[in-house]
Amino acid sequence: MNAVYESMAVLRAEMKRLAALLPEYEVVMAMQGAGDITGPKLMAEIGDVRRFTSKNALVAFAGVDAPPFQSGSFEAKSRHVSKRGSPHLRRTLFKVMSVVLQRGSADNPVYLFMDKKRAEGKHFYVYTVAGAAKFLRIYYARVKEYLLALEAERQTAA
Repeated sequence: MNAVYESMAVLRAEMKRLAALLPEYEVVMAMQGAGDITGPKLMAEIGDVRRFTSKNALVAFAGVDAPPFQSGSFEAKSRHVSKRGSPHLRRTLFKVMSVVLQRGSADNPVYLFMDKKRAEGKHFYVYTVAGAAKFLRIYYARVKEYLLALEAERQTAA
């Protein structure tokens, strides 16, 4: 057991070291819910956010979006998440959402959104998935804005 624990610690340290080499590391680690393990996992699973055309594409990639279901004049009110994306990313997002709920603060928009959904009487799974989608939209905006600013800074320096 000790050998397994030590090898896990070595792997986690290497994962953190490699993630720290990425330009968006500081931005992701500043987000509430992204810790020493979940932050690098998020970056590894999502990859470069610039490959997504929009924030909705990232949410769809994670599989936490509800696909449309309609036929003629019928439109479904309640739908399940698509789960068409990465199951590893969904699992990491659920871990991040549990941290956000446990350590929720009044200045975290994801926590406030989830708390509002909880107050509306939504089921745990419903407001967790909605919070994960909101987290991804914020992640997309912050990381993409940072990378574009970094790219513009490099171009002006050159």
